[in-house]
Amino acid sequence: MNACILVVDDEPDIRRICRILLETGGYTVLEAATGAEAVEQVRQHPELDLILMDIMMPELGGYDACSRIRSYSTAPVLFLTAKTQEGDKRRAYDSGGDDFLAKPFSHAELMMKVESLLRRYRVYTVSYTHLRAHE
Repeated sequence: MNACILVVDDEPDIRRICRILLETGGYTVLEAATGAEAVEQVRQHPELDLILMDIMMPELGGYDACSRIRSYSTAPVLFLTAKTQEGDKRRAYDSGGDDFLAKPFSHAELMMKVESLLRRYRVYTVSYTHLRAHE
């Protein structure tokens, strides 16, 4: 199954690198340059399987965008950020994030985290749907 991933970062170079890596891995990639764009993209594409979200963006930052997205989407959120203090990580998880990857990151580590989150999301979604069908 070809997963659809939204890459959210105000830096065009980061979006481009992520797009190249993910498309090479066989994923479909959408992009957003701001948190507000991300919120709208997720509304328009409920089929999204994963969101890669920067934290520090102008206007609507990653924490707030993630909190808004959580009101209507369960797609996992992987924060990509230079903010690596424990308090930053806590805030990322508290806003609804599922994992955290510090910039600069290795291409291999990004792909491992993407694959892990997608695998867990699919297994839990299928298991939950299967359990609900048998209630």
